[in-house]
Amino acid sequence: MDPSEAINQGWLREKLELGSTNIEQPILQCVQIKPLGVTAEKQNRFRVVVSDTRNYVQSMLNISLNDLINNGALVRGCIVKIKQYKIATVKERAILILVDLEVLEGLGVHEKIGNPLALVDENQTGESEQPISANGFYGAKAEPQPQVKKEQQPQRQVSTANDSAYGYIHPIESLSPYNNKWVIKARVTNKSDIKHWHNRNGEGKLFSVNLLDESGEIKATGFNDQVDSFYELLQEGGVYYISTCKCAFAKKQFNNVNNIYELTFENNTTIEKAESQSDVPQIRFNFTTIGSLQSVEKDAVIDVIGVLRDVGEVSEIISKTTQKPYSKREITLVDNTNFSVRLTLWGTVAGNFNAPLESVVAFKSVKVSDFGGRSLSLLSSGTISIDPDVNEAHTLKGWYDAQGKNDQFSSHANGTGDGAGRPDNQKTIAAVKEENLGMSEKGDYFSIKATVVHPRQENFAYPACLSEGCQKKVISNDEGWRCEKCEKTHPNPKWRYMMSVSVTDHTGQMFLSFFNDQGTVIMGMTADKLVELKENNKEKDAMNQAINKQYVFRCRAKQDTYGEQTRLAPLDYGAEAAKLFNKIKLYD
Repeated sequence: MDPSEAINQGWLREKLELGSTNIEQPILQCVQIKPLGVTAEKQNRFRVVVSDTRNYVQSMLNISLNDLINNGALVRGCIVKIKQYKIATVKERAILILVDLEVLEGLGVHEKIGNPLALVDENQTGESEQPISANGFYGAKAEPQPQVKKEQQPQRQVSTANDSAYGYIHPIESLSPYNNKWVIKARVTNKSDIKHWHNRNGEGKLFSVNLLDESGEIKATGFNDQVDSFYELLQEGGVYYISTCKCAFAKKQFNNVNNIYELTFENNTTIEKAESQSDVPQIRFNFTTIGSLQSVEKDAVIDVIGVLRDVGEVSEIISKTTQKPYSKREITLVDNTNFSVRLTLWGTVAGNFNAPLESVVAFKSVKVSDFGGRSLSLLSSGTISIDPDVNEAHTLKGWYDAQGKNDQFSSHANGTGDGAGRPDNQKTIAAVKEENLGMSEKGDYFSIKATVVHPRQENFAYPACLSEGCQKKVISNDEGWRCEKCEKTHPNPKWRYMMSVSVTDHTGQMFLSFFNDQGTVIMGMTADKLVELKENNKEKDAMNQAINKQYVFRCRAKQDTYGEQTRLAPLDYGAEAAKLFNKIKLYD
């Protein structure tokens, strides 16, 4: 079928201006797609221009439809059936909210069909209808593009130019795969070494740079010939005019820059050093405080700033994958949340790190790890700024000089966290219940300081397999105790705790579920010993010995568990007093 025949011509005016149409699932052409940034929930938003061949309007794409763009189904020029939509008015102009749509792949992808005009209300005086152009977006006038002659080959020269030579400079945030006629003016904030690769298809080399302007950041990569053309030209800290690159969706396994797109240098890419560089920012930070690392997902890439409290010696490790040696150095940062964190530096950065103790250091692009507790690792694309001229650095310096150097700090390492890399998130029992902890899909982690008031005496242990590494329950039969997993029969089981204990604090009471290691601490004996006492009706006295003892319980609450899975530690009164003292100081 001819797509122009399938499209419901004139539907936009009939629906949005006249309000009279019998077609509730119109077929239209997608003529523009533009990213609008990221929502507070870190979801990408897209604006889509749709046309009925006579008119076009802008529309907002429901976030639930993002996969159509990510998988390449919804592209510029495709034909779509709008299955569900809403109408909104922005600045007296009607726009569509696309709630659900279907890409009609059988009708193909085409250049703009017809010569659609912007749909403009009659009461919008002084505004005339504009035909949509290849570069314009919803009636926006196409901006002049740079005219660079190929024979000039500016990418092989270190010449300089000013903005007037390029006309309109596009912001990085406006780049997308749907428009390849643009020029950006950006600063190189990071440049990788040249990397060589070998595989069954051949060999080659590549390098990458991170580019920054006022609107955002993007990663750009050059391969082979582009390495020869641009590697020496592009220098960290320099500002350049860049145009004619391939723009595609970022491969996040190799890209930690906060942009859904990335650039690739091509044979016709042009790069020229900018004469004026003061109008492009040096670096952009989005700091996460050290104290809030407990709420950051493992493997997330963040920026962090802190006072340098300790610097370790350079050591060497052997990579398990490449068997090559790597230098590493661990440093410790603190900030005014009264938390400290361990941060690892690698390679030449580790060897060259020379920031003085008690200086303020900002790190861009560090990876959050839970190895040995919450810790950080500087990525190869990351940067270090010592005593940067930013507000956060001045605030930290003032705090540390006034009181911070005498403060005690809670650590994110094991021993002060929950043992799985999560720092102590202490709550009262009442707060745990009020916040409905455990209702999330992944579960919630928290600590409570509470007193044991009643261990349940029935079903406190189960018979487990004696085989090393196996903790499965065994079944008694005529021959002994049978483990179905190991397919072995043992003369007797190893009893393991799986018990429930009632605990209380000044705000309420709750039951916690314990397993073998924690049960041994609570009861002061192994499960085998307590079962032996029960067989002789002597377990009550042992149970009573556990009552009225106070612990810090580090818990995981989840809907699909029996209560809360819990770790515990005997109460460290010195550490607890120091923690309470730091909290009291916050009220000063």
